[in-house]
Amino acid sequence: MPKIYVRTLLFSTAKRGHVLESLHAVLLGESARCSFGIWVHGDETLVRGSGLFVGERGVSSAHHFLLPDGVDYQFESGRCTVEIYATTLGGRRAHRLWTLDLEISTEMAAALNSRGAGVYFDWNPQSTAYDAHIDARPQTPDLPPWARDSVPSS
Repeated sequence: MPKIYVRTLLFSTAKRGHVLESLHAVLLGESARCSFGIWVHGDETLVRGSGLFVGERGVSSAHHFLLPDGVDYQFESGRCTVEIYATTLGGRRAHRLWTLDLEISTEMAAALNSRGAGVYFDWNPQSTAYDAHIDARPQTPDLPPWARDSVPSS
């Protein structure tokens, strides 16, 4: 199941903080745009689409963005952009929080489109760029798809 995973610190400059009603990710490829609208977050326990209070001190957490049932997506090689959007409680529109441009190689696209593999982008401060590596994990069919990343690989 295609998904986007981001671990990040969210913080608010407002004294009283903000309540995020929802988050979603958009993947912009050279020939396609896809919205990953199901949001699951947490570290020890994953919570699906529950909202999140973000205060001045911030909240560091893992965020998983999934496709709705019945939507299929095939990753392509080439340049792509990942955008993360948030809607605040009572807000009328989503606000873009973060944008990242990435390069997906043919090998990475093939891995992403296979079952049980992912591509991780780790920040390299020396090159001031993200280094990519492919990670193949064993299949865990007894867990829901959004929980499979929390299973340590053997």
